[in-house]
Amino acid sequence: MVIIKRSNATFTLWSLAISAFAIGSTEFISVGLLPLLVQSFHVTLSAASLTVSMYAFGVMIGAPILTMLTTQWNRHTLMAALMFVYIVGNLIAAGATSFVVLLVGRIIAALVHGLFMSISSVIAADVVAPSKRASAIAMMFTGLTVATVTGVPLGTFIGQHFGWRLSFLFLASIGLISLIANWILIPRDLPVGGKMKLSSVGKLMTDKKILLTLLLTVFGYGSTFTSYTYISPILGQLMHFTADNIVIILIVYGLMVAIGNTIGGRLADYNLINALVWMFSLLTITLLFLGIFIHLKWMGLFMVMLLGLFAFMNVPGEQLLIVKLAEKTHPQDIGLASALNISAFNIGIMLGSGLGSQVVEIGGLSWTPYAGVVMGIIAVILTAMLKRIN
Repeated sequence: MVIIKRSNATFTLWSLAISAFAIGSTEFISVGLLPLLVQSFHVTLSAASLTVSMYAFGVMIGAPILTMLTTQWNRHTLMAALMFVYIVGNLIAAGATSFVVLLVGRIIAALVHGLFMSISSVIAADVVAPSKRASAIAMMFTGLTVATVTGVPLGTFIGQHFGWRLSFLFLASIGLISLIANWILIPRDLPVGGKMKLSSVGKLMTDKKILLTLLLTVFGYGSTFTSYTYISPILGQLMHFTADNIVIILIVYGLMVAIGNTIGGRLADYNLINALVWMFSLLTITLLFLGIFIHLKWMGLFMVMLLGLFAFMNVPGEQLLIVKLAEKTHPQDIGLASALNISAFNIGIMLGSGLGSQVVEIGGLSWTPYAGVVMGIIAVILTAMLKRIN
């Protein structure tokens, strides 16, 4: 581990956070645009949700594959290149003449997402003291949480008032700002990884602790997306909030996510496994009560806010856990382990949103939180198993 001067480390973390903001805005932007996409392309709500799950698919395949292909690239050059591809993907989405072209643009942008998050997590953990690593990862992930506070609601507002295409142009513009920030603020002499082999994936996947951690990420993180994918129609159709109300609610929701992410990083630094047990337990209970109160305007809204608090609280801890486990038994494959966990996050999104889609088709929007409860219970069990063998 290389610890650089505090001032330099802070600049590095902020540059990563700026890019994470751009990427986070892109990942979740279609959550707020689903009704507009349904109307524009004449597809069903379930089909429109593919803009969420196919993005997750792009991240899932891009993270490990591109990490292995670029592991020996200069990190400064790599981060700038990633944001260039990100801009291209969003420009394709903005100009899409069909729903398929829109999905292609989403997948292109998603490919760089996974690689960025896996490499930046390693950089964030590497440039600070060991006792501050979860907090450093949390600071980098702050870009994602700030995206839910401002990027996603602003993109939703733009889409509602000026058309969804301008929402994707908005994403491309903040991608350009991120590219410039990367070029200026990320050091040019960061250490690069060693050459990775395909066989390393097999070694990591046969490690019981790492496999349990990856499954934990899938079910724990994914549990939120059975409902979050459909948060706009839930707020509009079931709780009867107006479109302008929903934009404001999404801003407050994002603030709750930011608070939860910060708390999660600090708790993970203190007692990692125990913190994850409590986080997943509280998330599961919140999903249960969201299902119970989903037709009650104000109680339902209160549960949505609690969902925001607990939804991403686990992210810094999950990412730090995979890094720490890899350091002990697979020190040469830390970057790949981090990339696999980023893939696991997005398998969780695919599983959660896909399960939510099936629930919507069969039982309607009001049943989506209960699907998340099932996934949350599995996450709590997996965390308890990991605690037992750790």
